[in-house]
Amino acid sequence: MAQIVISFDPERKQQAIVLAQELNIPLIETHPHNLDYILYVGSDAISLAKANDNLRPLIVDFLSGSNYHRYRHAGGKNQLIAKACGIKANLKPSVLDLTGGLARDAFVLACLGCNVTLIESNAVIVTLVKDGINRAKQADWFNKLQLTLHHCEATKYLSSIEKEKPDTIYIDPMFPQRTKSALVKKEMRILHDIVGPDQDSHTLLTLAKQYANKRVVVKRPSYADPVNKEAPDLSYKGKSTRFDVYLTYHLPSEK
Repeated sequence: MAQIVISFDPERKQQAIVLAQELNIPLIETHPHNLDYILYVGSDAISLAKANDNLRPLIVDFLSGSNYHRYRHAGGKNQLIAKACGIKANLKPSVLDLTGGLARDAFVLACLGCNVTLIESNAVIVTLVKDGINRAKQADWFNKLQLTLHHCEATKYLSSIEKEKPDTIYIDPMFPQRTKSALVKKEMRILHDIVGPDQDSHTLLTLAKQYANKRVVVKRPSYADPVNKEAPDLSYKGKSTRFDVYLTYHLPSEK
């Protein structure tokens, strides 16, 4: 597992102290050379950077960049993820995202009108997403979204569900590393380092089918086999990504 420390802008020292205690991560004021990652509490945002690397730090930002572009120009209900999750002009399903990560897909689904519950088990990733959500709340349009973040294990959250089961359960397992590192985006390299490899997608798919009212959607690389090698009921294929859909009840119009 990658070694992480917390550093800070002098004006945010108290916030950094609290965060270091919550995450049980060392707080430093100088940067030794043997670090892997630095979680930086800055004046504007919390970021995660690979130490001794010139790449731009990772920040979860919903008000600019690629997230905001998808909010403004992503194509609405015609997106593959929207079709896979069962979104229609007159139907906005509730969605439980069991593998929230950096919340990119959960954000898109919330922008499309879904009530989205986002689950993430890694405390560092949760810190980045929570910071992004808090900063985004300055925008009126963001406050209208139904996007709720929970820090917990996906299996534990599923076991807590009783009556109000979600219409759609969404699973985005960690994509397997490609042999050529240049093919892996910065965000994916960081997630592999911080979160580790996918170890529970097989279990999650089996459990999710017991708790989804209508469907389970699994995001896969276009080159990968289905999870558990279990053929989906439907599949929506893009150039690099595929959405496999497992219906928990069958509608004639979808077969």
